[in-house]
Amino acid sequence: MTTPVLTPEERRNIESGSWFSKLSPALRHDIISRTIIRRYPDGIQIGTRGAPATDWVAVASGAVRASSVSMSGKQITLTYVEPGTWFGDISLFDGLPHTHDATTHGPTTLLIVRKHDFFDLLSRHAELSEALLRLNCRRLRLMFASFEDLNTRPLSARLAKQVLHLSRSYGISHGEEIRIGLQLAQEDLAQLVGASRQRVNQELKGFEREGAVRVEPTRLVVLSREKLMAIAER
Repeated sequence: MTTPVLTPEERRNIESGSWFSKLSPALRHDIISRTIIRRYPDGIQIGTRGAPATDWVAVASGAVRASSVSMSGKQITLTYVEPGTWFGDISLFDGLPHTHDATTHGPTTLLIVRKHDFFDLLSRHAELSEALLRLNCRRLRLMFASFEDLNTRPLSARLAKQVLHLSRSYGISHGEEIRIGLQLAQEDLAQLVGASRQRVNQELKGFEREGAVRVEPTRLVVLSREKLMAIAER
């Protein structure tokens, strides 16, 4: 059986990740040497709420949908983990079960570091502990910023910020347009900003009238980042 290898694009996604790229060359090399490459089709559950943590994971391509289930049994999208992002370290650190379900969104390539290798890396590299501490501080700051936006900013601003984020993470440039490569139904987008699908649909129509975006089936196309940024600051 042929051992999977990263494509040039997948390797670029990992090496250019905002956290990973700041590590020393020796640590980056040691982490990559411990990884197992796994490729999954769309819709494969790779983590289950309440299950014990076994892996530290990075997204090399595609996306991982982190979700929860409401009291009524409805699946709620919390975030999409984008290429270049590492996750799973929190449950490995505290020894508690996973807090959310994790499912591949579209064809997805993951780098997996097994639990024993994760702790061996920590024992060999003091730098890794400090880097993960900084990473989790950033996650906490982003979480508080998200709570603040949810409670203080109008839906139009929150939605514009979310679309801008998606365009940075999954944008494919076509001339002056940026097509968001991640397929999202409006219901998924609504869950990301804490609103109903109907209200998000109304706001997107407003964005279209202002020439900021074009709405296509399961796709968004950014026509003007400047106009979206102006809406996000209102």
